[in-house]
Amino acid sequence: MRLRLTSTASAIAIAVALAGCGLGAGKGTSDVAVTVTRDFGTVPIGARVEGQVAGSQTVLRLLERNFRITTRYGGGFVESINGQSGSSARRDWFYYVNGIEASLGAAGTGVHRGDRIWWDLHDWSATDSVPAVVGSFPEPFVHGKGGRRLPTTLACASDATKACQRVAAEFQRLGVAAPTAQLGTGSGSDSVAVEVGTWHDLQGELAATLIDHGPGSSGVYARFSGGGSSLQLLTPGGHVARTLGAGAGLIAATGGSETGTVWLVTGTDPAGVAAAAAALTPAHLDDHFALAVTANQYVPVPLEPGT
Repeated sequence: MRLRLTSTASAIAIAVALAGCGLGAGKGTSDVAVTVTRDFGTVPIGARVEGQVAGSQTVLRLLERNFRITTRYGGGFVESINGQSGSSARRDWFYYVNGIEASLGAAGTGVHRGDRIWWDLHDWSATDSVPAVVGSFPEPFVHGKGGRRLPTTLACASDATKACQRVAAEFQRLGVAAPTAQLGTGSGSDSVAVEVGTWHDLQGELAATLIDHGPGSSGVYARFSGGGSSLQLLTPGGHVARTLGAGAGLIAATGGSETGTVWLVTGTDPAGVAAAAAALTPAHLDDHFALAVTANQYVPVPLEPGT
């Protein structure tokens, strides 16, 4: 709980400091989308797309213009959107820009061309930080972060050649350059890495280690067990709700100050990796924090207990 209280206090301090600071006049931007959901994307609340955004805008101003909101702490902390607010001390609004968790309050984050801004109201009892989500794909690969496209690298295991080719073909379709690299070489803090392989292949990679340590370390509500032979899907509280076996795949994203954003296209075996690679499309990933795939079923995670 101390981590949550500390980070919330920091966020509030930043929000208050920035609450009155608009970005002022500017040349404007275009093609900006705002999505609002709750419960990790499972319940839609609303979505707007603005073809033209006049002047220099902040995430908060854009939200105010398209939804009914209430705020606290001088207007810098969003309390409710369209009448929906946290019902307890462990339920709040979080937002992501191009699939990456925001590092500043909404009043201090500028909006850039093509941004996909996603607000979600959810339980943070297992973690108060989800560094990256997959539900804004093809972001962050197309428009990146802060108005700048991030370099993308594609690292593939030797037993995932076909899956890797499928992922590479999707990036080519999107017009995203993704040079290949060896697993373990890293990609740098200001980049996006995509790692493709079975969980056995990826064990030892920093992003995989974060996922092994649970949502509190990675923000991913899934983990592998049995040496990678099974995939456990977790509840918002971090408990196991369902276990998948052979042929199970996972698409998830995480990150940190050292690694940058890392996407994992992985599975219990090569068939699971292939299934995950085939699901790497905007239609399959839309508004999901992470996605498990098994027997042609697409299972967003986290899962509610008993699902």
